[in-house]
Amino acid sequence: MFYCVSLYILFFTALSAANKANGKLKRVVRLVNSTTSHDDVAKGAYKQSLKALLPYGMLATKKWLAEQGLSAHAIDNAVKTETLLLLATGVYSQYSRSLSWEGVVASMQRMDVNSSDNLPSVIVGGLSALSLSGLSQYLSLGSTPHIHLYVQGKLPSWLGRLSLPVECEGHSTNTLWPEWLLQDKTFIRQHEWEAELPPVYFSCPEKALLELLVDLPDAVSFEHADELMQGLVNLSPRKLDTLLKACRSVKAKRLFFWLAKRQSYPWFSKLNVKDYNLGAGKRVVAKNGKLDTDYLITVPSHMVMESGS
Repeated sequence: MFYCVSLYILFFTALSAANKANGKLKRVVRLVNSTTSHDDVAKGAYKQSLKALLPYGMLATKKWLAEQGLSAHAIDNAVKTETLLLLATGVYSQYSRSLSWEGVVASMQRMDVNSSDNLPSVIVGGLSALSLSGLSQYLSLGSTPHIHLYVQGKLPSWLGRLSLPVECEGHSTNTLWPEWLLQDKTFIRQHEWEAELPPVYFSCPEKALLELLVDLPDAVSFEHADELMQGLVNLSPRKLDTLLKACRSVKAKRLFFWLAKRQSYPWFSKLNVKDYNLGAGKRVVAKNGKLDTDYLITVPSHMVMESGS
């Protein structure tokens, strides 16, 4: 009898211990599942956050991603798992290492501004802006097309480390425009290059023309500038008035009036040359050219004869 009772007690104790162990195991499994589920949710949220920060077709620098809240550890892990693709030192994209110039410039402009009310310090201008407006049929004679970027300071150094199908050429705006004009959205257009992605900001035709003339004749010939002016039938005299008064380049303003006079468009008659500061003295623009007596600049001899001056 005593033996049976002892056996019963031993069995009950073992059963109780087994139940406790089983309960503990179930709790561990539930904890593991809960943790795994939490990690999956966190990982999914992380990917969605990264997708929002860096959608297809865009790039970002490590500095900018860090400013958005991504730690260096998270960025390194994303590279290891190929969630982020390394384009150059400190520059990343998702999905593809091949980006369009629009994606590169839109990304640069997006990272440059702190508020939606501000314009970026880098704007597509000059010949490239005229092309975006459909006003230039000119094709680069070189094997690599150029995108002309007008910047208040310098283009970011990482831009030169990228492998791009175009060459981004920087032009300083310091001797061309005052800072207040560069933040005036009246003179800026938006190029919608891809649905649901940030646009590319570029100069309106009136502003782009003056930007282009600064580099004449080194980057743009007199003949090419004259051809471009022939297509600028519908410029805004109001915009031109503000731009000509703000423009710091005497050379660009004199060339503008000389070219505009050759076409005699209706908008030209609404501009009074005496309202603008064209400086003093003669300016040599075309070497070995002839002096235009109206605007005191040297221009190609054959174009002086064509204009009848």
